[in-house]
Amino acid sequence: MEKITKDRLDEVLKNPPPENGRYIRVGMSSCGVAAGAAEVFALLRSEVEKRKLAVPVVPCGCSGGCHSEPLVEVCVDGLPAVTYGKVNAEIAMRIIEEHVRDKRLVQDYIVDAPVKRAVAP
Repeated sequence: MEKITKDRLDEVLKNPPPENGRYIRVGMSSCGVAAGAAEVFALLRSEVEKRKLAVPVVPCGCSGGCHSEPLVEVCVDGLPAVTYGKVNAEIAMRIIEEHVRDKRLVQDYIVDAPVKRAVAP
């Protein structure tokens, strides 16, 4: 894996997760990039800009799900944050159209979702 450069670090630091809670995060670690995450990231960012959607597309690091790369975590108003796995261009478009625009989860590709756990006394 190549070392992170100062320019790349500056880019990541300039784009922290938004405080409003809406985001699309694309896993851009080496395993994600090898599985096609760079193309998915570019497509998602392009579609969000083209459709003027108020949700930033940001890169993130490894989440430990190498077997399901490319991974895309989506958090928008009215839905739980979920992570989609094995995302390609077709699935990325469904995420934009169904999840982000229409507020419907793309059930067949969810690999992780938050679970509320009881707190031990």
